Amino acid sequence: QVQLVESGGGLVQAGDSLTLSCAASGRTFSDGEMGWFRQAPGRERDFVATFSRNGNTYYADSVKGRFTISRDNAKNTVYLQMNSLKPEDTAVYYCAARRAGGAFLPSQYEYWGQGTQVTVSS
Repeated sequence: QVQLVESGGGLVQAGDSLTLSCAASGRTFSDGEMGWFRQAPGRERDFVATFSRNGNTYYADSVKGRFTISRDNAKNTVYLQMNSLKPEDTAVYYCAARRAGGAFLPSQYEYWGQGTQVTVSS
C-alpha cells in the first residue's frame, strides 16, 4: 500500500509563490515515480511535473521555468514550488505515484492523494 497526503494549497494573488507538499508512506521514492497533476473546474486532470525513476525531472510546457519539483528522502516527501502564479494555474493539485515509468497520463498512475486547492486571483 502507498498512502499520499497533499498539503499547502491556498488563495494567493497573481505573481505570488506557493509550495505544495506530498507526504508518502508505504514505499520509498526509489521504488517508483512520483509527480503532480492538476484539475481545473470543468477540465480533465492534466500532468504538471514529475520525477522519473532515475531521478530526472519533467514539466508540462505551461509551467516550465515557473514550477520546480523537489524531494526530501529522509522525510519521504515531494514538493512543488510554484512561482509567478497565474490565474490559469487555479486548480485542485494532486500528488500521484506509480511503480514503473510510462506516459504522463492519469490512467498510468496507481496511487493518488486527496488533492489540495490552489486559487490564484488577478
